[in-house]
Amino acid sequence: MNPTVAVSSGTRAIGILGGTFDPVHFGHLRTALEVLAGCRLAAVHLMPCGLPPHRDPPVASTELRLRMLRAAVASEPRLIIDERELRRPGPSYMVDSLAQCRDEDRARPLCLVLGADAFLGLPSWHRWRDILGLAHIVVVQRPGWDLRAAGELGDLLAERRADDPAALHHATDGLIRVQAVTALDIASSQIRALVVQGGDPRFLVPDPVRDLILATGCYRQPPGPKENRLRA
Repeated sequence: MNPTVAVSSGTRAIGILGGTFDPVHFGHLRTALEVLAGCRLAAVHLMPCGLPPHRDPPVASTELRLRMLRAAVASEPRLIIDERELRRPGPSYMVDSLAQCRDEDRARPLCLVLGADAFLGLPSWHRWRDILGLAHIVVVQRPGWDLRAAGELGDLLAERRADDPAALHHATDGLIRVQAVTALDIASSQIRALVVQGGDPRFLVPDPVRDLILATGCYRQPPGPKENRLRA
């Protein structure tokens, strides 16, 4: 598995940050912005998941999650919403989304942005070995995280690690970069739980997102028994 040389030199990479964004919060947005700067990307595409294969469906509707995302990034044109997984039926496998992106632009380097925990769990993903043939991986490492990958994943990290972000722009795929970002210990599940308890998510999410959460009441009810049982 060797990095594929970009067809057009100087074509800047774009990042892809997936998630349910249920709701989008400052942890998502600050990570996207710091990866954008640290890896010198042209843009970061926020890709909301349609049907997560390993967890419960989102609590907020697809329409509302999109409204919250649009409100959150309205003032930052380098953060772009990619709706492809919401339009595609069936489970939202990232490898399928990356393959679609690659078909649309063979020359553009792609960078899949993953948290350290998601990266360490990559072998459980659908067709995970195909991902580095479609994109680079940028592992977001927060202070205090010990990124120790073992086995095949550890070998890939050792072989494909790119310490210089410029390398991400000279090949379309196949490299792994570890990018330090500011530690913001915010989780969508915690925000939902806070709202259920009558709390205010102010300063955890952008004000326009907070306004939508409070106006729609989308998280006021606790999840049902099935959701409680399945949600990790």
